[in-house]
Amino acid sequence: METINLNPKLFDKDVEQLPIRKGYGDGLFEAGKLDPRVVALCADLTGSTMTSTFSKVFPERFVQVGIGEQSMASVASGMAAMGKIPFLASYAMFSPGRNWEQIRTTICYNDRNVKIGGAHAGISVGPDGGTHQAIEDIAITRVIPRMTVITPCDAIEAKKATLAAAKMVGPVYIRLAREKTPVMTTEETPFEIGKAQYFFVPSGAPQVGIIAIGALVYNAIMAAKELEAEGIMATVLNLGTVKPLDEEKVIELVKAAGAIVTVEEHQIIGGMGSAVAQVLSEKQPTPIEFIGVRDVFGQSGEPNELIEHYGMGISHIKEAAKKVIARK
Repeated sequence: METINLNPKLFDKDVEQLPIRKGYGDGLFEAGKLDPRVVALCADLTGSTMTSTFSKVFPERFVQVGIGEQSMASVASGMAAMGKIPFLASYAMFSPGRNWEQIRTTICYNDRNVKIGGAHAGISVGPDGGTHQAIEDIAITRVIPRMTVITPCDAIEAKKATLAAAKMVGPVYIRLAREKTPVMTTEETPFEIGKAQYFFVPSGAPQVGIIAIGALVYNAIMAAKELEAEGIMATVLNLGTVKPLDEEKVIELVKAAGAIVTVEEHQIIGGMGSAVAQVLSEKQPTPIEFIGVRDVFGQSGEPNELIEHYGMGISHIKEAAKKVIARK
């Protein structure tokens, strides 16, 4: 097991922080430069979804739908049928939340080449509160046939994911956080849809594997480092794609560690942890603990306070790791 080209300042207090959604905007702009078929649609949230640069540079390829997410999905499906590569963006609560049926039927059922950027996902949206905190979006997208679900861990990976989504054919959902989060990867860190990567490998044989997605990969790495200082060896796997799941890498980690903790800023029910548990129940039964939101709605608060309140902080990951090791 080896980690690959991570940010050398990852463990520094002044590690650079950028919003993951910025990577979507940068990737969309680059994809637009590389392929004239790329078009962008937005539901009156151009700035929030970082679609603004694309809209200014390629106005003839940008459609401001307004507050009409259902129409946006249907228009995108039609544009894809005509050979375009549409990227549609809104808050994740509204897309894929509000327009789920249109995504399912007009995009996925018809196998249209549409890419969906869901911004402001997770409870770290903060003061916007439970109505705007999408913590069910992985569950409702990964259940749809033909849908690919990508969960970038930082802005750099989000840019790579957006560019990769533009090149592949088929429906894609890209989950994006709002707040600035630590930059863990570099331009040299490889990214491939459907492939997981080790982001922390301890000095000794692993006693537990921590599988994490999104911005919480950082908390998982910090927890693993603190555990190692306590003599507990934990390996961290960044699961950049929830669907298709990298079953080979997950099972490899399980065979090495013998116990798993999953970490996600999402409902435990139906999320990444559920996907991992399903694979392991069929192919490699393993003790597992889940870090995530436990069947409640979000609320207003500061992002870091909410992460702690809902049990997704570094201390909670360490506690879950120790608990699952005891069950081996």
